Amino acid sequence: MKNYYFILLILSIGLASGCKKESNPAAPDLLPTPEMIAVQGGSFLMGSVSGNTDEQPVHSVTLIGFSLGKYEVTQKQWREVVQWKQGSATTPLDPEPSFSKGDYLPVESVNWEDVQTWIGYLNEKEGTTAFRLPTEAEWEFAARGGTKSQGYIYSGSNTIDDVSWYKSNSGKRTHTVGTKGGNELDFCDMSGNVWEWCSDWYAEYSPDAQTNPAGPSSGYLMVLRGGWSDDISQLCRSTNRGNSTPDYRYSNIGFRLAMGINAR
Repeated sequence: MKNYYFILLILSIGLASGCKKESNPAAPDLLPTPEMIAVQGGSFLMGSVSGNTDEQPVHSVTLIGFSLGKYEVTQKQWREVVQWKQGSATTPLDPEPSFSKGDYLPVESVNWEDVQTWIGYLNEKEGTTAFRLPTEAEWEFAARGGTKSQGYIYSGSNTIDDVSWYKSNSGKRTHTVGTKGGNELDFCDMSGNVWEWCSDWYAEYSPDAQTNPAGPSSGYLMVLRGGWSDDISQLCRSTNRGNSTPDYRYSNIGFRLAMGINAR
C-alpha cells in the first residue's frame, strides 16, 4: 500500500496529458513507473468480419474497468527495474536487451517469460501485486477507444500515418514512445512501433458472449497485438492478431502494462 497514492497520481496524470512528446523527452511521467490510464468498463463487439479468419467470429465481450499503460514500456523503465533488482539479488534479465538503443524507445527483444519476471520485480519494487499484462480483450477494447470508440481501423484514426510508426514511415526502426497521435482514450502506439505481448494463450475465438475473458488455461502460442514499425498497415489494425511462443525474443516485440483484478 505504500505506493497507493503515487499510483493514483499517475492515473490522474494519464487522463489529463496527450501524446506527441519531444523526440528526446525528459518527462517525469516516463520515469520510472509507467503512466497508467483508467479504462471504464463496458461491452463491445470483438473481432472483425473483414479481417483475417482468426478475427472471426465477431463476438460480444463485457469487461470490468482496468488500467493500461499509456505508452509501451521504455528501455529506461526496463533497465531501472532490472538494476534495482540486481542491487539485492541476481537476475537472469538483461538490463539492455533491445536491438535499437534509446532510453525512450520501447524495450524489445524480450520474450513473454522475461516480461513476467520483470513485472514481478516491478510489483516488488512498488509494493503491490497490481501490475500485469493486459488480456487480449482488454488490449483490443483499449486500442479501439473503449466506451469512447469512434470505430477507427487503427488505434485512433482511419489514417494510419497519424497514429502509427509502420513500414511506410518508420525507416524500419522503432521510435520514441508517444511521438504519434493517441486514440480516443489517449493511448499511444497501439498501432505499430512494436508488437505487444498479452497475457492470453492464443486460440480461436468462440461465438459466445463472454465476460472478462482471459483465454484458455494452456496452449502453445501467446497472443501478440498491434504490429510493428516494419509491418504493412493491414497488420497494424486494432483487430489484427499475432502470436508467438512464450520463449521467443526478437527486435519487433515489446509490451505495455495493465493493472486491475482481471489477472490470471
